[in-house]
Amino acid sequence: MNNKPMLNCYPDSLGGTLSDIAELLQSQDLKDCFSSLYLLPSLYHYDMDRGFSVVDYDLNESLARPEDLEKIKSLGIELKLDFVLNHASAQSKQFQDVVQKGEASEYKDFFINWNEFWEGCGERTEEGYIKPDPNYIENMFFRKPGLPLLMVDSVPFWNTFYQEVLDENGKKKYLGQMDLNIKSDKVWEFYKETLEKLASYGAKIIRLDAFAYASKEQGKKNFFNEPETWDLLEKVQKVAEGCRTFEKGEQEKMELLPEIHASYEEGIYEQIAEKGYMTYDFFLPGLIIDALEHHDGSTLKQWADELIHKKIKTVNMLGCHDGIPLLDLKGLVPEERIDALIEKIVGRGGLIKNLENVQKDKNIYYQVNATYFSALGEDEKKLLAARALQVFFPGKPQVWYLDLFAGKNDYVAVAASGTAGHKEINRTNLSKEQIAEGLTTPIVKKQLELLRFRNENPAFSFDSEINVSCNGEEMTFVWSHGEHQAKLEINLRTYDFRMIS
Repeated sequence: MNNKPMLNCYPDSLGGTLSDIAELLQSQDLKDCFSSLYLLPSLYHYDMDRGFSVVDYDLNESLARPEDLEKIKSLGIELKLDFVLNHASAQSKQFQDVVQKGEASEYKDFFINWNEFWEGCGERTEEGYIKPDPNYIENMFFRKPGLPLLMVDSVPFWNTFYQEVLDENGKKKYLGQMDLNIKSDKVWEFYKETLEKLASYGAKIIRLDAFAYASKEQGKKNFFNEPETWDLLEKVQKVAEGCRTFEKGEQEKMELLPEIHASYEEGIYEQIAEKGYMTYDFFLPGLIIDALEHHDGSTLKQWADELIHKKIKTVNMLGCHDGIPLLDLKGLVPEERIDALIEKIVGRGGLIKNLENVQKDKNIYYQVNATYFSALGEDEKKLLAARALQVFFPGKPQVWYLDLFAGKNDYVAVAASGTAGHKEINRTNLSKEQIAEGLTTPIVKKQLELLRFRNENPAFSFDSEINVSCNGEEMTFVWSHGEHQAKLEINLRTYDFRMIS
């Protein structure tokens, strides 16, 4: 994998379809700015969560056609796609088969029967499910209040998220994410089929969504269980190695990118790197805001030096389809500074789901939902400085489409999405007219200049020598590769910077 810029969007984010995105990437405005494209999973068939509750991995041809993928490939742009390891939609063929056939279904062990999992570990309630004894679940991490189960025809299944609706005939219907039983041979057949399908789409990078939740054991924490999670990754890697794409007669392996949020002090990012995987830099978004607000790059330099010294390969970002991660900074930034960052971004209109729970329990996983531009106080000079820092930071820069167009918090979308719509604040689709208008603005043009510089300059490579210096508000980044060099000088108080090649 190269370390050049990657555009990140939904297939309908920029113009309405993937065909529109391909046309935009080919245009003079974006030509030579990006070498990779990360398409979020509304590319597939899904029922909720804008793609992450996958019904099946066939193309959603109302948004993306095979010829669109071929067009992107012809532009020399690598494709990154999602594979959701932990769960599948309640509307998937596998779960629907279980609902219809029960014990006679060939997929009866594809999902986790809650009572079978907890047999002997608690008492059965009047509702028909086993309530595990406290010693089994007191250290378990659940991503929603209460026990993560869904009763379907008196059978409880382990469930991540769901919503109950009525179909056109007034019959109860479930939408949502049913957790998979990774001890089932059928699940591993499904994993293999899925990876082969993603390879057929031309995917070179596979983001493993929610992989750290997939391993479940009684009494363990239900998040990055060890050694089970490492065993899972190793097994998925072997399956992926058998699903290589072919270019010019040569096999090219798919790169796996495990996605995980964990605090810096836990060191999981380093463990993933030591196993030979690239890892997400979920620390950089908060660190850049912290550096710009405090006019001090010392912690930013500390993190850059660690990545350089330990040779950790990352994909980094400013904004993304989720919120701005801040709990990840624990152990790298003092907690009072993290609290101040949260307060600052919320004060600028950011949202936090279940804020009252965050205030009660500082260990709860949380993000602030906001566009990166709004998180910076909608200051164009700050946004451009943040992009310059990202472009020169170690790693592969991933660029959220809405950041590129200096998108502001979308409260209309939040209101229209109901109580669970906080993430829609940063997911506004842009029309062709909005894109055309945005491309005339200095903030978009200057970001594209930065990205084109990063994409085309041979000084930037995973094999480059990188030196970072910091004197309070002044920072310098120097990349050297062979006879090529690229340099950034930036002031974190005035937000002025200059690039030298």
